[in-house]
Amino acid sequence: MPMSRRRFCTQSMAALSLAALSKKRALAEALGSTGLGDLYRGDFLIGTAVSNRTLETQDRGMLDLIAREFSAVTAENCMKWGQVHPEAGRWEWELPDRLVRFASGHGMYLLGHTLVWHSQTARDLFQAPSGGGRISRDDLLRKMEEHIRTLVGRYKGKVAAWDVVNEAVDEDKGWRRSPWLEILGPEFLERGFHWAHEVDPAARLLYNDYNMHNPGKARFVAEFVRDFKKRGVPIHGVGMQAHVMLDSPTIAELEASIRLFADAGVQVHITELDVDVLPGREGSATSEISTRVGYSAELNPWPDGLPAEMERRLARRYEELFRLFLKYRDRIDRVTTWGTSDDETWKNNFPVPGRTNYPLLFDRKKQPKGAYRAVAALKNSG
Repeated sequence: MPMSRRRFCTQSMAALSLAALSKKRALAEALGSTGLGDLYRGDFLIGTAVSNRTLETQDRGMLDLIAREFSAVTAENCMKWGQVHPEAGRWEWELPDRLVRFASGHGMYLLGHTLVWHSQTARDLFQAPSGGGRISRDDLLRKMEEHIRTLVGRYKGKVAAWDVVNEAVDEDKGWRRSPWLEILGPEFLERGFHWAHEVDPAARLLYNDYNMHNPGKARFVAEFVRDFKKRGVPIHGVGMQAHVMLDSPTIAELEASIRLFADAGVQVHITELDVDVLPGREGSATSEISTRVGYSAELNPWPDGLPAEMERRLARRYEELFRLFLKYRDRIDRVTTWGTSDDETWKNNFPVPGRTNYPLLFDRKKQPKGAYRAVAALKNSG
């Protein structure tokens, strides 16, 4: 008996719905067994920053999540000068050692962060040994060399890459007027790269900074990278921190900087990715660590959960970012989020202390968000 048109359409719609449901189930099963690191293995490393709290408590749930989902890890704080070397002659190795064992045990790429930075330093770093006044040029160089040689040397062959210098450039003003610059001049950057390379020639060495979408800042960085390459300074990559917001910077701005750094002869690393979803006011759209903006309820509108529409906007933002990164997969070595789940993000307290923010791929219960599924779907859609 011939099938009626209505029956044919009904069965066709049912078949299409079943196919869509099967695809959805397949995606869900894939997400449950395959982490982002595996999904993007042929493109670039997928990383996260590991907090001191996770290392101190040995949070098994968080560590298992990181091991499943990521192929790279960064020391969020435990390798910064003020943490690992808080005063002359004193080293704190327990947390860095734990991170190194974790990364080695899971075959993960480990990024050491950071050798030279103006913030989170030892209290006495820029003081003269006698305790009176500012340290001399020669004494600071000795401190810097000893720090780099000790830290890089301890983890030679275990740390794959180092953020050698962090945030040494101001917005459209050239070099940051930090104590490093004031005492040593710009020479401190190349000294750091040379010393790290001498200790571990196999390690990849990066310059890392925020707001790298800023054209003036990006041009300045690209110029000194080209100069370093020309003069044999061992620099291998530029880290774009990528602390972004829902609507800014634009994809075009980020793309221009990726192309600029790649054309300067180095690989690009997206090093500290997160997406701030909360409203701001003047002075709050920055990654300068010293910035503080006073708390107000209007700047913390969703303390009990992100509205569905904002969740969708966050997912779309992550999707467009990862589409860009995939476009430049041959120039990007790594994409790392600055933290794993929303409960541990620095954005809960920066630059407005006490807020509830939602910038990462996993929620406060360590469950994947719509943003995670959007990023994973880019690799599962084919």
